[in-house]
Amino acid sequence: MDAELFPRPRTEVAPGAVHLPDWLDTEHQRELLAACRTWARPPAGLRTVRTPGGGTMTARQVCLGWHWYPYAYSRTVTDGDGTPVKPFPTWLDELARRAVTDTLGTPTASYDIALINFYGGDARMGMHRDADEQSDAPVVSLSLGDTCVFRFGNTETRTKPYTDVELRSGDLFVFGGPSRLAYHGVPRVYEGTAPRELGLRGRLNVTLRVSGF
Repeated sequence: MDAELFPRPRTEVAPGAVHLPDWLDTEHQRELLAACRTWARPPAGLRTVRTPGGGTMTARQVCLGWHWYPYAYSRTVTDGDGTPVKPFPTWLDELARRAVTDTLGTPTASYDIALINFYGGDARMGMHRDADEQSDAPVVSLSLGDTCVFRFGNTETRTKPYTDVELRSGDLFVFGGPSRLAYHGVPRVYEGTAPRELGLRGRLNVTLRVSGF
């Protein structure tokens, strides 16, 4: 927001989990959005993710570097059009490493995975852990578009205790260390709250990870 009544400070939500509001300014949000729109085009574009039990995720997804599908990685879109996954650009590694530096300290590994999820107004993400990588490097999460409720929990269970955090366009959330395998999810998206100057309807979440493969 342009005129915050109460400024949103940097917050350590849990040990190793940091929320940094307004980390990306409007110009950098636009640049990241333009890149996401390019990545979303086929081949290896935006797809609906289907779970082994026959369900579908309401958030649609495109991957870079390594293709994630429940619950593994491959170099091709195994559960989609079968084409090679799009490459992970160097500038995203630089962005992720800067994000870790600004929140937790100097990173020790290069990032090589991006999962980009698109949420319409009715999309949700159930509580889950990012546990399919072989690296314990921090996860970097960037938000574009509509505001959401991001539920950040504990490492033992999908239920309480957890903390609900409001993530707005441009916000950064990084979790590593003792919180690296914490359950987290998105129970609500506030439709129509994206900054008008961004030109996006819905929410994009860009999640950056280190594979360790």
